[in-house]
Amino acid sequence: MLELYTHPMSPCAQKVRIVLAEKGLEWTKHHVELSQKENLRPEYLKLNPLGVVPTLVHNGKPVIESSIICEYLDDAYPGPSLKPQDPYAVAKMRFWMKHVDNKLHPSCGSLQWPLVMRPGLMEKTEQERQALLDQIPEKPRRERQKRLVKFGLEAPDVVDAVHVYRKTILDMEEALKEHDWIVSDSFSLADVCLAPYFQTVLQFGWTKMFEDCPRVADWFERCRQRDSYRGSVTGDFPPEVQADLLAKGEPAWQTIKAHLEQLG
Repeated sequence: MLELYTHPMSPCAQKVRIVLAEKGLEWTKHHVELSQKENLRPEYLKLNPLGVVPTLVHNGKPVIESSIICEYLDDAYPGPSLKPQDPYAVAKMRFWMKHVDNKLHPSCGSLQWPLVMRPGLMEKTEQERQALLDQIPEKPRRERQKRLVKFGLEAPDVVDAVHVYRKTILDMEEALKEHDWIVSDSFSLADVCLAPYFQTVLQFGWTKMFEDCPRVADWFERCRQRDSYRGSVTGDFPPEVQADLLAKGEPAWQTIKAHLEQLG
């Protein structure tokens, strides 16, 4: 009844997998190899015209956009609920989810994409690369990926991405002064949607980004200790993958560090 088109390193797919695990739902996995742009194949675009992962198919009907999928699953399978009971807290939860979608996700892509997606494209000819990139349906994403292919971590998007990450971390540190989780004392979709973007920081060895924010560090550790996170995220990073990602992240840290130092 539930099928998910996913990729292990996609934060958007990770958050949906966490929700599926929190709900204790069984589902069928369909791997979409993003480095080879399988997300732009015609058969996939029929399911998801935006050409992104994840896509949930429930009883034959596709549901797209990860935050919408998360709320859909919470509505379709209400127990245990991942929404606070207080309407104001729900509004804050949706604010954080919107921040993730509009700002943190493209920032994460600007940092992660040059390290894990760009190499595969660089193995193709210039003509093949451009033909694939031209298929990306949304212009902002298409143009950003073209810049990241051309310039890697020297792309202008990278400095803005570091600044968005840092401001997000500082705002979270303030929010966590008030309650155990981001919007209340209960784990919610706000936490689900934020946590995968810290997995990106962790896997590349960039945790110094939040080493001066103890509440954020504690929050992320508590996220990682949840069974849903262990089974849906951590389990997809065996030791050899972790070692490879840390090796990729180490030289990139100098660029990120320089941008952080500009913030003072």
